[in-house]
Amino acid sequence: MHVHSLYVISKEPRAGSFFVAMGLMEILKRDFKRVAFFKPIVRSATSDIDIETMLSVFGMTQSYEEAVGVDIDTVESALARGEEADLYEKLITRFETLQRSYDFVLCMGLTDTHLKEMVDFDVNVQIAKNFSSPIVGVVSARDKDVEAVEEDIVLWQQSLKEEGIRPFAFFINHVSRPLACVLDESRPFRHIPCFQIPYEVKLDRPTVLDLLSLTGGDIIHMKDESSLERSINKPLIAAMHPEHFLEYFEEKDLVVVPADRADIFLAILSANHIPGMPSASVIVVGGEMEIAPTVLRMIENDETFRVVLIRVPLDTMQIVLKAQRSEARITPRHRRKIALALGHFAQNVDAELIENSLKKTKVDIVTPTMFLHRIFAKAASRRMRVVLPESSDDRVLRAAETVQRRKIADIVLLGNEEKVRNRAGMIGVDLEGVEIIDPATSDLKARFAKDFYTLRKDRGVTPESALDTIQNVTWFGTMMVYEGLADAMVSGATHTTRETVLPALQVIRTKPGVDIVSSVFFMCLDTRVLVYGDCAIVPDPNPKELAQIAIESAETARAFGIEPIVAMLSYSTGESGVGEDVEKVREATRLARALRPDLLIEGPMQYDAAIDPAVGRKKMPGSKVAGRATVFIFPDLNTGNNTYKAVQRATGAIAIGPVLQGLNKPVNDLSRGCSVDDIVSTVAISAIQAQAIDTERETDPKRRGEEKSG
Repeated sequence: MHVHSLYVISKEPRAGSFFVAMGLMEILKRDFKRVAFFKPIVRSATSDIDIETMLSVFGMTQSYEEAVGVDIDTVESALARGEEADLYEKLITRFETLQRSYDFVLCMGLTDTHLKEMVDFDVNVQIAKNFSSPIVGVVSARDKDVEAVEEDIVLWQQSLKEEGIRPFAFFINHVSRPLACVLDESRPFRHIPCFQIPYEVKLDRPTVLDLLSLTGGDIIHMKDESSLERSINKPLIAAMHPEHFLEYFEEKDLVVVPADRADIFLAILSANHIPGMPSASVIVVGGEMEIAPTVLRMIENDETFRVVLIRVPLDTMQIVLKAQRSEARITPRHRRKIALALGHFAQNVDAELIENSLKKTKVDIVTPTMFLHRIFAKAASRRMRVVLPESSDDRVLRAAETVQRRKIADIVLLGNEEKVRNRAGMIGVDLEGVEIIDPATSDLKARFAKDFYTLRKDRGVTPESALDTIQNVTWFGTMMVYEGLADAMVSGATHTTRETVLPALQVIRTKPGVDIVSSVFFMCLDTRVLVYGDCAIVPDPNPKELAQIAIESAETARAFGIEPIVAMLSYSTGESGVGEDVEKVREATRLARALRPDLLIEGPMQYDAAIDPAVGRKKMPGSKVAGRATVFIFPDLNTGNNTYKAVQRATGAIAIGPVLQGLNKPVNDLSRGCSVDDIVSTVAISAIQAQAIDTERETDPKRRGEEKSG
C-alpha cells in the first residue's frame, strides 16, 4: 500500500512540530494536487492557529472544519471514562472522509502541557496507528547534550517498535553547531532518515504580534503593520535615569516605561537616529496615565521611527512577567517568519530523500501551486545571483526580502545603499543578506565602461558616452551579468521592455546559432502547465526564426520539468491547407526537425488537434504530438498574444511570463503592473535559466568558447 498520509508527533511542547509540518507541506504540494491538513486533537474546535496558518500560507481550499478532529476536553473525557475506542473511531471516520477527497493527508499531533507527556504521546501514536500513517518524530535539542538527544531517539524507536510502527523520519530541531558534529559522528539511528535543523534565533524569538496577543494591549502608535513582525530581544524596565538606561538598552528590546518618563522617550528617539545605537522593537506603557501630547507628536512626526508604542492595562511587573511568558509563534500575520521558516527548512532538509521515501503513486497532474512550489525548490537547490536594478520601487524591495528569506536566489540591488536601506526600513522590509551596489560610486564603473566601449566602439560609442551609459542601472546590471558578476537580471517594474531588452541584445547577445530573442508564457491551467511561444516579443517571425522559437521553447520547457512535445500551430492541420501563412509554418517545422531531430515537433496543426486527444486522433492519426502537445508555437505575435489572453480569461489560468529566451545569459522583463509575487516567480525562473546555462556551459567546452568570442 502506497503512503498517502504522514503524522507529525512530538513528545514535548515547543519542539517545532508546526515548523516541520509546514516544511513537509511545501514538499507535498509539489507532488500532489490535493493535500489536506488534519489535527486530530485541538485545544479549541472553533479556533486553532496552526490550522488557520497552514490553510492561509498554502492557499488551501480545504475548510477549517475539515481540518479539525476533536477538542482536548473530549479527549480527556474519553480517557477518563475508558472510551478510547469510541474516540479513535470518531477520528478514523473524519480521517477517512479526508482521504476520499484528497490525494494526501498531513496530520499533526497536539503536544499539550495539560496532558502528561507519555499519555499525550501514546494517544498520538494510537491515532497514527489507527490511521495507518507513518510517524514523523520531532525532537528538540534545545538545552540538551548529545546523550540526551540520542536517548530521546532510542526511546522513540522502542515505543514505536512495541506498537508495530516504524518511524518515517526524525527531525531534530534547535541543533547547535557543536551538537551537530557529535551527532554526525555517533548516529545510532542511521537506518532511519534523520534531519538536523540548526538553531535559528529569529524563529525562536517572540514578536510584537505575540506580545499583543498575550497582553491584550492597545496600539498607540505604529507606522505600518509590518512593524508588528519585529522580534523582541528582552524586556527592559526603564525605571532609571536615561544615562543608566542606555547602558542596558539593546537592539530590539521591549521597553516598559511609565507614561510620564518623557526623558526615556527622548532617549529612545535620539538613539534611533544615531548610527551604532540600538533601536527598540516595542515600547509598552502600563497603567492609565496618558503620554504628554508633545512627546506623542514627536514620535508620530518622526518618519524614521518604526518602533511600536502600545498601552497595556497592567502594572510594570505584570507586563514584564507577561513578556517573559511570550512565546514565538507562527500565524498568518507572521509573513516574514513564515518565509524564513520555509527557507530554513528547505536549506537543511533533503526533499528528494523524503519524496523517494514516500513511495507514492505518480499522477500526471501539475497545478499552478505545484508548479510554483517546484520552481522555487529548483531555484533554491543551486542558488544563483540575480541582480534587480530597480531598487527605488517598493515592490522590488519586498520581493528581494522574500527571495532572500526563502533562499530562492542571492539578490543584488542597484542604487544608493543608504537610501535603499532607509526606504526598506520605512516600509518594514528586512534586507539582511541582500547586497546593494551603487553604479555611481562602484569600483566596477570604470571596468564596465572600458569593456562596453570595446564591445560597441564600432557602433559609434566613445569612452565618454560609455561611462555615461554604464551609470544607468539597467545597463550596469546587464554588464554585471555579461561579466559573470551576476547570473541573471530581472527588470521592468519601472522600465519599459525596450529599456530592459536593448542592453541585453547589445551586450549579452544571443546564443550561438540563435538569431533572435523570443519569449514564452507558462500557462498554468487547473491540472497541467503548457508553454506558449512567442506571445510577447517577435511580431512576425520568418520560417527560420519560427524554427528557432520552437527549439528554444522546447528547451525552456525541459529546463522547468515539462516534457517538450511541440505543436507548430496554424489555421490548417497536416497537408490539408495551402497558402503563404501555412507554408511558413510547414517550412519552419521542417527546419526545426532538421536542426533537432531528437525533439518531438509536428505541424502545421490547429490548436484543437494539438490539445484534444480525440480531435488529434481524428485529424492527425498516428501523430506523436497531436492531442499530447505541451509546447504551442504560434505563427505570429498577433495570434499568440490574443490566444494566451483569451485562454487566461476564459479558463482562469495563471500566465507566468513573458520569459525571455535565446540570450547567452538570462535577462527577464517584468510588466510595470507586476505584483510582488510576480517578481518573486520571475526571479526563480531566471535563476533556473541560469542553472541550465551553467550546466550547458560546464558540459560543452565549444559553447564556452563561442560565448566568449560572441
